Amino acid sequence: MKLFEAITHSLLTDITITEAVNALCKGEMTSVELVKACLERAEQGKELNIFITLDGERALKAAQEADDQRLSGQAMKPLSGIPIVIKDNIHTAGLRSTAGTPAFSDYIPNEDAPTVAKLRDAGAIIIGKTNMHELAFGATGYNQAYNTGTGMGVRNPYDSSRIAGGSSSGSAAALGARMALAALGTDTGGSMRIPPALNGCASLRPSAGRYSNKGVIPIAESRDTVGPMALSMSDLTLLDSIVTDEFELPTIATDELRLGLPTEFWRNLDSDTEDLAQKTIDKLKSHGVTFITIEDAGLQALNEPVGFTVVIHEAYDCMVKYLSEYNHNISIEDLAKKICSPDVRAIYDEWVLPRKMPTVDGLVDVEPLYNAAQNGGRELLRKRYQELFIQHNLDALIFPTTAMVAPLANDDIYQPANFERLIQNTEPSASAGIPSIQIPVGLGNSTGLPVGMELDGPKGSDRRLLAIGQILESIIGRVPRA
Repeated sequence: MKLFEAITHSLLTDITITEAVNALCKGEMTSVELVKACLERAEQGKELNIFITLDGERALKAAQEADDQRLSGQAMKPLSGIPIVIKDNIHTAGLRSTAGTPAFSDYIPNEDAPTVAKLRDAGAIIIGKTNMHELAFGATGYNQAYNTGTGMGVRNPYDSSRIAGGSSSGSAAALGARMALAALGTDTGGSMRIPPALNGCASLRPSAGRYSNKGVIPIAESRDTVGPMALSMSDLTLLDSIVTDEFELPTIATDELRLGLPTEFWRNLDSDTEDLAQKTIDKLKSHGVTFITIEDAGLQALNEPVGFTVVIHEAYDCMVKYLSEYNHNISIEDLAKKICSPDVRAIYDEWVLPRKMPTVDGLVDVEPLYNAAQNGGRELLRKRYQELFIQHNLDALIFPTTAMVAPLANDDIYQPANFERLIQNTEPSASAGIPSIQIPVGLGNSTGLPVGMELDGPKGSDRRLLAIGQILESIIGRVPRA
């Protein structure tokens, strides 16, 4: 077998950052070969609509530089020669950043977002910018713009007739399809957890404010955050260390772990999700993990008047501020006219621009509801989380990330029921600003599609959550490639 063929085969069998770095150090492969293999996978997977921009020429040049440095005996950085992808609403110097909308089709930032800069400084090679739900305003990735295949929207590598989730659709799908070894995405209400769950990769939504939001095309500044995705929990922990300069990781014994099971997050599950989630709990119990069932968490009810209200209100002001700060020379009204996806266009036309909010009584002004959320509602939600963690002495809450596996990619995806089932479990922690991790737990028996579990921890417990994730992954194992 030729070396390049061996590299491609290795990628197809779940090569991680750690494995790649070891192979590079031992001279078993080169960065050029690794990057070529990823670019080849990207070309082969054009029908999945994963990329808005591929940057092959510059990626290969950077890979050659990494190889030359390695051969000359220079000290290598943690991610030297490692190919990664970046969600297209995160600024990348010299590489266009569209947020998945035609309004920004020609926008090329002058500098990297701080999160991107951290990874580049660590030696990472950006091979491209990934497709997404337009303007990050959705959970499906069913974007009518920037399609490279014959179908519409980012598709799932495990079954191309299905969606990849949103809004960080392409970043997660690129990992599921083994087109890169790591990715950055963003999360406002579930966008860093839903796509990884549907595409079989690990991810972290950091505590609010822990990652810089500078250089990100926004939705709602009090909810938005950048976050990392990877193919293993140890890789995810490494990426988090590079972005935050936090390297300590607590030592945790399996038989000391206490995880809460909030029953409200275990409803509406499809058969594959319910089966794999329960098997995961049973397996963890057999290894000494303690579970506490919580019948009266009340988190979703507390989030209801908070979550959507905050997003809709902040979306207008945050976008106006962004357009001004980065000299786009376009008004928010002109931006809205260029929105391609009907669901996002409706959100802007009916809610964001008129500053309205849908309620049981029809459309109402969103500002009074937002003020109520900010002056009490969100704090009640945060306090309830804290009460649960303290009352039950919990390390985290655990539940299925999404209530179902990836649904079919067709116009039925616009049905509200699909959105609600995808986002029902991810919204509350985003409103509260607490950290979450998503762990793949297997492929469904009937669909063969990935299922994921989410863990929500107390604010600031990001590194502890990552340590717990490594323990759980060692018990559960990793999900096979698409």
